[in-house]
This record gives sequence, C-alpha cells and structure tokens, in this order.
Amino acid sequence: MSDKFIINDRPETNLRTADFYYHLPEELIAQHPMEKRDHSRLMVLDREGKTIEHKHFFDILDYIRPEDVLVINNSKVIPARLYGHAEGRPEAGIELLLLRQRAADTWECLVKPGKRARLGHRMVFGEGMLTGEVVELAEEGNRLIRFDFDREKYENIYNILHEIGLMPLPPYITERLADRDRYQTVYAKTEGSAAAPTAGLHFTPELLQALRDNGVAIAPVMLHVGLGTFRPVKEDAITDHVMHTEFFSVPAESAQIINERRAKGGRVICVGTTSCRTLESASDEQGTVHAMDADTGIFIYPGYKFKAVDALITNFHLPESTLLMLVSAFYDRENVMKAYEVAVEEKYRFFSFGDCMLIQ
Repeated sequence: MSDKFIINDRPETNLRTADFYYHLPEELIAQHPMEKRDHSRLMVLDREGKTIEHKHFFDILDYIRPEDVLVINNSKVIPARLYGHAEGRPEAGIELLLLRQRAADTWECLVKPGKRARLGHRMVFGEGMLTGEVVELAEEGNRLIRFDFDREKYENIYNILHEIGLMPLPPYITERLADRDRYQTVYAKTEGSAAAPTAGLHFTPELLQALRDNGVAIAPVMLHVGLGTFRPVKEDAITDHVMHTEFFSVPAESAQIINERRAKGGRVICVGTTSCRTLESASDEQGTVHAMDADTGIFIYPGYKFKAVDALITNFHLPESTLLMLVSAFYDRENVMKAYEVAVEEKYRFFSFGDCMLIQ
C-alpha cells in the first residue's frame, strides 16, 4: 500500500455549506432497492443544452456511445458493523464500524460508546470468535483496534465478518435489508468498503453485457469507500472542510484502456463519485490517467477543473454533502440545485437505494 497522498489544489470559492441545502420530504428517502436494479428512474442532465430528461436506468444504453469507456469502482462492501461487549462484562455493550484496514489485523474503527474505548480496552464479538483491543486513539474520536481470532480456522478477518458482521447501511435507511447482496454492485470484487459505491447498484450483468456488445469498454478501478466520502460538512465555509483519506487503485490495464479511448475521441464516463475521485486523483494536468495505488483526500467542489472525466452517473445525494458539492462542480451549482428541485417535485427516490442521474 502506497504512502502517497493526493489532495487537489483547492480553488478559491465564496460558497457556504448552506448553499448546498435543499428540502427533502422524508418519504422520498428510498428504504429499499427496486425489485429490478435497472428499473430505477434516470434523470439525464445535458450540460450544453441545459436540458433535463426523465428516463429509466435501462435507457442509459441510448446515451453511452460505442467509443466511450465506462469506469466502475469494483470495491466490495464488507459486513463492517459489529455488536459485542467489553471483555468480562457482557452487560457493557459496544458497537463497531470498521472503516479502514491500517495493518494486517488492525483497523480504524468508529466506536459506540466512544468513552468506553480507552487505550488497552478489550472487547469480544461473536461469543469469543473475534476479540479486539484499542491500540491507538485516532482522529475525530476513532480508534485503531487490533483484532485476534483463530487463524487456523479462519484464514482472515473477512471470513469472520461474513459470519457475525452486519452490512453497514446508512442511518437514514431504517428498514431491514432482506438480501445483503442488494447493497453490493454486481461487479463488486475487492473487499474493503464501509459503504457501497451506490451509483453502480443500478447495473445488471445483462445491461453491462449489452454495453460491451455495443462496443463500450468497461474499465474497473477501486476506491474503498470510508468516512471520507460520507463525513458531513460541519464548517460554514466549504473550503474549511478536510476530507478523510481513502485508498484507491488504478490497474495498468484500466489506465491504458481509458487513455486509448479518450485519445480516439471517446468519453470517459464515471460510475459514481468514487470512480470520479479516483480518476481525478490518478490523472495529470493533461488528463492522462496513470496506474497507481495511493491514498486520496481529494475534495472536489465548484471551481475545480476536471482533468479526466467527461460524464458522470451518480445517485441523488444528501443536502450539504461533499458528494453534492462534487456534482455541482461537474455541472454548476445553480443547475444542479434546480435539478434536485425538479427531482423532489417529480418524486424521485433519493440516496443509496434511490434513483440516478446521468450528467453529460
């Protein structure tokens, strides 16, 4: 894992966090996925014509050209939420959210209640199947926890998580998820995310194959989604917000495909803000994407000059979030906020299991 950190040169802006607020009726927050992934609604924003179209996601075949390349984030969500108790005190319940692997068996975690998790504090999960010890106090109240388990029985911690862990659904989803695979993309491969790259949830194997049959190239990259993507902006001035870093990887083959397609006039279409942040972190000023493994703390907001991304597929995001700021940078704040007003009026479904937009 590289020690390299990539953070963009921040453009000057006078925008405040409140400039990205919109009113969302609670009933528009999607509590469950659509029965068929590609039957979600699709809002198509044309930046040149300043138009809005209302489609369904399977209509995306009409908008992606044979010469284009679709960039997907193949990170896989782990069952990162654990419930246990303090060692020797079954009545002292504790909840963990595994955010990021820092060493072989050491993870940065969000702990509740945090006051209980002092240095040296030990905890038990799965009736002793997994134990943990707080070995360091991290930023923003997080903890570094070193885990121990039977390595002869379990090859790695992921195998245990799949037995005793829960999918880390966002707090605005209050209904139980019947099928945990519905919080994974169909192309999820590399375990490590604490949340799904949700724009990709709309794709089916059949839709991806139809794109390939049409000549579209599909290039996988990987960014493990952590708190950096979803941490709320608490500062009044958006320039005061600092992103948590997240690990990403761009394989050499994917970089080559992306660069070749773009050189021949094809568009680079990113599926989700995580794929977008990955390419913008891995590209030079000329827009050439380089193969690399690194950490990125890139924060994209209006005024940012995109180097490598030509179109974006993305869900509808929370008010005042860094994700909404990124989308506003890709188009412009006024038109994006207007599109969100239209989405509310048209009763689109919002957030992780909600509908989608294509900005081209």
